[in-house]
Amino acid sequence: MAETFDLVLQGGTCVTPSAIGEADVGVADGLIKSIGDLGRFRAVEVFDAAGLHILPGVIDTQVHFREPGLTEKEDIATGSAAAALGGVTAVFEMPNTKPPTISAAALADKCRRAKNRAWVDIAFYVGATAANVEHLNDLERLPGCAGVKIFMGGSTGGLLVADETTLAQVLANGCRRCAVHCEDEDRLRDRFKLVEGGAKVHRHPQWRDAKTALLATRRLLRLARGTKRRVHVLHVSTADEMALLGGHHDIATVEVTPQHLTLVAPETYDELGTLAQMNPPIREARHRDALWTAVDNGLVDCIGSDHAPHLKEDKDRPYPESPSGMPGVQTLVPVMLNHVHQGRLSLGRFVDLTSAGPARVFAISGKGRIAAGFDADFTVVDLKARRAITSMWIASRCGWTPFEGMDATGWPVATFVRGLQVMREGELLGEPRGSAVRFLECL
Repeated sequence: MAETFDLVLQGGTCVTPSAIGEADVGVADGLIKSIGDLGRFRAVEVFDAAGLHILPGVIDTQVHFREPGLTEKEDIATGSAAAALGGVTAVFEMPNTKPPTISAAALADKCRRAKNRAWVDIAFYVGATAANVEHLNDLERLPGCAGVKIFMGGSTGGLLVADETTLAQVLANGCRRCAVHCEDEDRLRDRFKLVEGGAKVHRHPQWRDAKTALLATRRLLRLARGTKRRVHVLHVSTADEMALLGGHHDIATVEVTPQHLTLVAPETYDELGTLAQMNPPIREARHRDALWTAVDNGLVDCIGSDHAPHLKEDKDRPYPESPSGMPGVQTLVPVMLNHVHQGRLSLGRFVDLTSAGPARVFAISGKGRIAAGFDADFTVVDLKARRAITSMWIASRCGWTPFEGMDATGWPVATFVRGLQVMREGELLGEPRGSAVRFLECL
C-alpha cells in the first residue's frame, strides 16, 4: 500500500547528516516521516524540487526585532517576514527592547505578541542585569526562552553587565549556555574621546578597537571556567579573539556574522558611511581573514545575522550620534551561499553553521537536520540562481541593506516551517503560524 503524507518534497538534492544526494522527503503532522525514493505515495501537497537543494531549515540565533517599544524600526511580524523570505525558519530574538526582556512577565508578553504574527518559529533571550541575577535560573527554563543574553559593553538599549562581580553572579546562576556580547565597557568609555564631538565613521573600529573586544572575551572565559558555565561568544570580529578562543572551545562556542565575513574596512565605510556602523565594528582585512581561517578549521560553531535594523533617517545622523546596527536576517542565506559559489565555503559547512551548529550549541529540540522525527523545516535553495540584492526586496521596516547591489549566486526559493510552506519565489504564503522553539532540558 502506498504511504500517505501531508507533504512530499520530490526530486530534490537533499542534504542529510550522512549524505548529499537526490531524495524525496515525506512529511506528516509537521514532522519528517520518510527520506529516500518514496516510490508510489499519496500526498495532500507535492513540491517539485527538481534542480533544487533541500537544506535543513536555517536557524538565525541573533536577531533584534525591536518589539515592544521600537516598532518604528521593526516588529515581530515584519522581522519574521524578512526571515521567511530569506529562507530562515527559526530565530532567537534579543532582549534590548523597551521595556527590556528581563522578567517572566516581559518574556510572556513577547510570546503573546508572536502568536499568529510570527512567520517562523521563534524564541526570546532574557537579558541579564544586576537586578534579576537571582532569578535567571528560573527565567531560562520558561517556555519560549532562548537562554540568557549578557551585554558586557554598552551597545544598544540599557542592558549592561560591566562589573566582574555581577558577571560572575550571572554565570553562576543557571545551566544553559549564555550568549555574550564581548566589549570592555571601561575601555569603551576611556576611548570615547577619539570620536566625542564628531568624527568620520571610519573612526568606529578605532574607538571600539580589537583590544576592547579581546579584554572582554578574556575576562568572560576566565569567569566561565571558574563557574563552569558554558558560554557562546557572539559576533566575534577579531583575529586576537580567535587566537584566544581556540584554547577554550570546551567551554565557549563561537559565532560570526555574514557582515564580518564579507565587508572590510576602510572600503566599507567609504562606500556606506554610517550604514556600515555596527558593534563590534567591521574591521580590516587581517581580521576578516582570521575569521575565515576559524571557519575553515572548525572553531566557528554558527552564523548569526545580528539583524539590528534602524531607519535610514536615524543612520543619517552625524557619527557618533548615529546608531549602530544593520539588517541581516533576510540576506544571511544568499550572502553565505555566494561564498559557497565562490568556493570559500562548502555546502556541508554552510549547513553545519546555519542549522546543525545552532541546534547543537543551544540544545534545540527537533531542529537542525533532515532526519526522521525532526521538525519538517526546510530551506529550499537554487544554487545556480544569480540575483542582485536590493532594498526593494527587503521586507524589514528599515527598508535598506548593506549589501545593496551585490550579485549573489545561490538563492532561497522556498521556506517550510513544520511542514507549512511560508515562502515561494519571494512571496509569503498563507498566514503566520510560527510557534515557540523547543529546547532540551539542562544537562
